[in-house]
Amino acid sequence: MHQQADIAVIGAGIVGLATAYHLALKGKKVVVFERNPRAVGASFRNFGLVWTLGQKPGQIYERAMYGRATWQQLARESGLPCEENGSLLLAYHADEVGVLEEFAGSTGITCEVLTPDAARGRSSAFRPEGLKAALWSPLEMSLNPREACARLAAWLESKYGVTFRFGTPVNGIQLPHIETKDEKWKVDHVYVCSGYDFETLYPEVFAAAPLTRCKLQMLRTVPQPDGWKLGPALVTGMSMLHYASFAHCPGLAAVKKRVEETLPEYVKYGIHLMVTQNGAGELSLGDSHEYGWEVDPFDKERISELILQYINTFLYAPVLDIQERWHGIYPKLTNGGHDLVLHPEPGVTIVNGLGGAGMTLSFGLARDVISLL
Repeated sequence: MHQQADIAVIGAGIVGLATAYHLALKGKKVVVFERNPRAVGASFRNFGLVWTLGQKPGQIYERAMYGRATWQQLARESGLPCEENGSLLLAYHADEVGVLEEFAGSTGITCEVLTPDAARGRSSAFRPEGLKAALWSPLEMSLNPREACARLAAWLESKYGVTFRFGTPVNGIQLPHIETKDEKWKVDHVYVCSGYDFETLYPEVFAAAPLTRCKLQMLRTVPQPDGWKLGPALVTGMSMLHYASFAHCPGLAAVKKRVEETLPEYVKYGIHLMVTQNGAGELSLGDSHEYGWEVDPFDKERISELILQYINTFLYAPVLDIQERWHGIYPKLTNGGHDLVLHPEPGVTIVNGLGGAGMTLSFGLARDVISLL
């Protein structure tokens, strides 16, 4: 069967959907191919947190803020639940307080250092014993990652006429044609948004790029009883070592030294702790970071133990019974970059390399890439 579109997008994760959205805004006829019956990659397996606070000031932070505004709009139009709950970064150590003060006074990012009492006014879901300060950000939003991509795809189809071919892998591109097992499409341009799949399309390009894979492990609790609400997403001081927005703070060196000396297993497995809640009342807990092109298919129970041990030092929730454990995989740039945009041949653009910030940065990156059309 022969069909035609202006643009093909390969991959229906958040990067592919953000790309399709901005193409549709330009009036393009778009077809999206997804090899799985639904998107089940990194976009499906994360916290669902639009995490503006962790993004580097400047262009990347501006992309995060654009992404936040876009999620607000799409949530209103598509009916996707989206809670604007903010975040609290909890400091239980004096060196962490120093970094919070340096950060809040130097970046221009919307945030405020709170006393322990003021932090309790924002949330009753953390343990107050030993808390020295907290960094409040009002801008974080929580989505259910298991709903977001499916709901967004359905909305793009109904509002903009974007065509979706789920369960349809694309194994080769010979422009102006793309062939699948059932169809042949004629298109003018292709955007390859394949996430951690480096081997199927343009493997030689991915092999030469500064990319690796990151495996993360996470856990999810049963729904909290009686409508209990987490409120703001909770983040620990260790997260400051993971996110680029804090890298300029001189006090971070002391935090890094203490964590390396006192929590070596957490350093070994790249663990930092965050807690979010979805609309079903379940808490998502995590996560770890193990890097390499070869991803171990077996999850380490020790990582889950370490996550739960630390979670119990700061989280107060009625129930912490775990109903699910899983791992996700995402592409990670090794050169410190925030995205990878390549043109392996005329008419083909690869969009990749957002690391663990796809929910936050994809719309801004797609806007900037599509603006070049």
